[in-house]
Amino acid sequence: MFWTALFIGLAGSFHCIGMCGPIALALPANHGSKFSLIAGRTLYNLGRAFTYAFIGLFAGLVGQSLSLAGAQQAISIISGILILGIVLIPTSLSSKLSLLKPAYGFTSWLKKKFGLLLTKKSLNSIFFIGLLNGFLPCGMVYLALAGALATAGILDGAAYMFLFGLGTLPVMLAVSLAGNFISSEIRLRINRLIPVFMVALAVLFILRGMNLGIPYISPEIRQTGISDGSVICH
Repeated sequence: MFWTALFIGLAGSFHCIGMCGPIALALPANHGSKFSLIAGRTLYNLGRAFTYAFIGLFAGLVGQSLSLAGAQQAISIISGILILGIVLIPTSLSSKLSLLKPAYGFTSWLKKKFGLLLTKKSLNSIFFIGLLNGFLPCGMVYLALAGALATAGILDGAAYMFLFGLGTLPVMLAVSLAGNFISSEIRLRINRLIPVFMVALAVLFILRGMNLGIPYISPEIRQTGISDGSVICH
């Protein structure tokens, strides 16, 4: 399922242009060589990927704990339901929910840090901008975290989220180097297709948890009864 992380990142990167594009475009420009410019923009995007990997550690930890409790199938089904919920809940309704209000203060703190770092022109500051950017609330990150949860492993969860970050790199790197080269009309069309893919991904996760014995789609998961709680997947 790791390929889904790359695909979520690639598809979601067109959504990221609107959310994180302004930050990428505002990155300080080092007036040195073109190599320095490309290196700085690459470090920014890698910084985001490292933060996603850090967050993925915790999603993987939760998934691993549930897996050791014999809930591997439930993890996959829950992940699919979470993705469906994120995609299908109307924006007008989700914007009224108060679940994320405690994070507003943290977001304000991040924006202040962005302002300080944007005044500097070192590669270190650009990398740290990417690290902080990874903590900004984002629906695509939440979707990827649902997939990381389904990996049921700490390192697997981190790897899943890092691959998600790498999936966003091509488009975001191009935007930071060439500006907003993708028209709003094209981005709108792509954004309309993203929910369709996400629903298909959610259905895939749910099918995997249903233990239907379908190769690659819903492989049979058999509890072995081994004392260490491990699970063999056939």
